[in-house]
Amino acid sequence: MNEQLEEVIEYVTELEQDSNVPRNIKNKLSAIVKLLKSSNNEDLSLTINKLLSDLDEISGDANLDQFTRQQIWSISSMLEGIETA
Repeated sequence: MNEQLEEVIEYVTELEQDSNVPRNIKNKLSAIVKLLKSSNNEDLSLTINKLLSDLDEISGDANLDQFTRQQIWSISSMLEGIETA
């Protein structure tokens, strides 16, 4: 697994464990971690595109505070920077 991907997984896991994050968002973050851990290099770009869409949906949730929303955006930026070639 590539180092950037491991960093994203670690960051998402930390956010998932934050007590200020609503439960429905934690469930979505958990699903993201599982998907990242199970992805392989052949379908990594497809996985990243799906996750970016999911994160965009999560960031629009009315229950999120601004700090958590910024963390979601940071995760999106990290995913966008992953080399998929």
